[in-house]
Parts: sequence; structure tokens; C-alpha cells
Amino acid sequence: MAYRLSVVMIARNAADTLEECLKSVDWADEVILLDSGSTDSTMAIAAAHGAVVHSSPDWQGFGIQRQRAQGYATGDYVLMIDTDERVTPELKSAIQSVLNNPPDETVYVINRRNLFLGRFMRHSGWYPDRVTRLYAREKYQYNGNQVHESLDAPGAPQTRLQGDFIHLTCRDLGAFQAKQLQYATTWAHERHQQGKQTSVISIFTHTIGAFVKTLLLRGGVLDGKQGWILAVVNAQYTFNKYAELWAINHGYTEKQP
Repeated sequence: MAYRLSVVMIARNAADTLEECLKSVDWADEVILLDSGSTDSTMAIAAAHGAVVHSSPDWQGFGIQRQRAQGYATGDYVLMIDTDERVTPELKSAIQSVLNNPPDETVYVINRRNLFLGRFMRHSGWYPDRVTRLYAREKYQYNGNQVHESLDAPGAPQTRLQGDFIHLTCRDLGAFQAKQLQYATTWAHERHQQGKQTSVISIFTHTIGAFVKTLLLRGGVLDGKQGWILAVVNAQYTFNKYAELWAINHGYTEKQP
């Protein structure tokens, strides 16, 4: 007998990407969507596709919100997915094979194929972009990080699944950069609360390092024009993180986001 699968997602104003995501997981035993205060048709679209919809606008970060969403799931296994991701047929088959086996301590790693300005990146550190998203519901949860959250499963054996997530990472450069700026600000406030310090020299060494790592060490130059642009975007994101931390350290910005 196959074990039950709960597809779990968090969302806010995701009407433009949600429907295709839901179609790609319509074979799951249940789909749980926790809305974070959408003002568009996100919740209506989810309900129309059979998802169980809940609302929690009290945003405390990605990690806590994922934990809340998982709390509504009832399946033996959880597949955590974002609204701008899609499950490929090959990945679907791999997940279904897992569900036909007895549950254990294993967590399952999935490659993401990331879209950046019309190109699915093959280098630049963006492929294979491995994320741990399939796991036994009662054994694991996400950590409480506000951004860059991850499954809290130290020491758990890992198995990589065949197939990919299709991830529509960046279709609009302005929107992507706005999100990156938000992430950078949150990162800086978290590090400040942990007592982290930085210097002006460190700001620029990290920024230059991010550019070189993306373009050369991670082969971004092989991704053509998008690889060059992404190297600059990554450098800009890194600059924003460390510059904001420096500003908070010196009292030039608010200490709470």
C-alpha cells in the first residue's frame, strides 16, 4: 500500500504562478496551501483546484510559516513546494516510487531547473540546485530562519530523486531584485541580532567574491548573457546584505525590519 502524500505550500499574491503549480501536483492525496495575506485571487484559485486553504497573515518568516503549513498536513510524507515551482513527470514517478516503500529516516533531495530571464541556467551555481523537500511528516520540520530556511534534519540519510522541479525563479528582473533586496535586509537584521559585525573592506571583498564565484568558479560564463547578468545580480545582492549589516551596526538604519 502506498503511503499518503501531502503537498504543502505557502503563498502570498501568487495568482500568476499558482495554477500551473497545482496542476503539476494534482495526483497527490492532499494539497495544503497556507496563505500569508494575499490580496489577489490566490486563495480562490487554490480552492478551485481542490487545495485545502488556510490563512495566517501573521508573518514571522519563511521557516515558521512552513512549519505552520506543515501542521495542517495529514499525509505520511510531505512534499514542500513553492508556487513558482512545477513537478516534472519524471519527478512525479520518482516520488510515487518512494511512497510505495516503507518509510524510514531518509530525506529526499530534488534538483531544481531555474529560469532566469528566459533561460534555464545550466551553470552559475543554479544547476543542479539541490533542495531537500520530500520527507516523513512526523519526523522532520523546517527551521525557524526568516530567509534561506531549510529542513531541520541533521545527520539524516539523503537520497537524490530522479527528475527536477521546474523553478520560474526570475521572469521579471525588477520584481526579482526587489525580492532580493527584501531578503538582504532580513538577512542583515538576523545577523545583527546574532551579534555579527562587518567592515567596509569586508563589504567589497564579499561583493567581488560573489561576482567571481558566479561567473568563473561556477561557470556562469557558459550561461551566456544571462550568466553575466546573474553574476552582477549576485554581487549586488551580496553588497546589499553586508552594506545593510554595516549600516545597522553603526546606527545608520533601524535595528528592526
